[in-house]
Amino acid sequence: MKIANRKSQIANFSVPGFKAAGISCGVKKNGNKDLALIYSAVPAVAAGVFTKNKVKAAPVLLDMGRMKKGFCQAVIINSGNANACTGKKGMEDAARMVIAVEDALGIKKGLAMVSSTGVIGQNLQIDKIEKGIPKLVASLSSKGWNDAAHAIMTSDAFPKFAFEKCRIGGKEISVLGIAKGAGMICPDMATMLAFLATDAAIEQKTLQAMLKKAVDNSFNSITVDGDTSTNDTALILANGKAGNKQFTIHSSQFTLFCEMLERVCLQLAKMIVMDGEGATKLLEFNVIGAKTDSDAKKVAESVANSPLVKTAFFGEDANWGRIIAAIGRSGAYMKEEKVNIYFNGVPVVLKGLDAGREKDAAKTVKNENICIRIEMGLGKGKKTVWASDLSYKYVKINAAYRT
Repeated sequence: MKIANRKSQIANFSVPGFKAAGISCGVKKNGNKDLALIYSAVPAVAAGVFTKNKVKAAPVLLDMGRMKKGFCQAVIINSGNANACTGKKGMEDAARMVIAVEDALGIKKGLAMVSSTGVIGQNLQIDKIEKGIPKLVASLSSKGWNDAAHAIMTSDAFPKFAFEKCRIGGKEISVLGIAKGAGMICPDMATMLAFLATDAAIEQKTLQAMLKKAVDNSFNSITVDGDTSTNDTALILANGKAGNKQFTIHSSQFTLFCEMLERVCLQLAKMIVMDGEGATKLLEFNVIGAKTDSDAKKVAESVANSPLVKTAFFGEDANWGRIIAAIGRSGAYMKEEKVNIYFNGVPVVLKGLDAGREKDAAKTVKNENICIRIEMGLGKGKKTVWASDLSYKYVKINAAYRT
């Protein structure tokens, strides 16, 4: 994936039994699409992963309650307003959104969920949204994912879409996903929304386990700026239209579908990093040989979240000193004399000392895609985290976010 190639072409892919739509209802001042809908022809088994931020937006709280039923038939999403830190009115507005879409679709109460993204602390323009719902429902199409992907964008430079299809257990199964996110991105669910649809038949507890695993290895393994958000949500709906024998944790097809789902989530996660506000580079921090997986995670996240490391890569400065310093403060067990660091295979640190390859390293950091391999030399612990660099443009975008 090249950061320079920011135009995302969403092909006319679809998943049997699902429709989507995206329109403008006036929440965004610029007139861009700001209201999306995903609809399943039948109630679908549902699973979700939500932000760990203690400040949770109204839609997140509503969805967490509804997720206990394990079924969903529609998801309505607005961009331009997060409906976060809006108190009782925010909860009422989130409820009005799901009720309005349930009525418009003629589905049972409790089968719709809601997500919002945008500015925090402002009341939702609920009247505009309710007025736009009939048009939104009328726009539903099996090929409507392109409009939906555009409608959930905020500061995103391009829509994010991924699709996989393969044969499992004698049945052709599809997984389609759309996502948004560019800033306020950090592991433990970042300021991102992700919506996945599959025609596979899956038992609910199994689907929840699959989604959590996929999220841990994708959306929870990326960082742009170290900030987690109030609205982070990843939802998956499985409507069973493929006609396969229901997947369970103990079924032979469990691993195959897990891998398929992870591929879709990782494609979306990397797109989010590529679209990091002002990003010019895609950085992969590959930590191996840590004492434990937990230590590897500490190292990867400490280095990937370091503003000094990220700005050095933006400036194309092969300053490995910032990396080893971040490793040292990560809290992971380490022995300085065992650490090796490579930039795209070029050694910059060997046994804790300068490898003497400054000129080669300087050429490597000019690439748009850089793999930073960190060998701890202590055990079998490993972790990979993807990140963007930190540029002047990031400051400019976020300084003017509400203007």
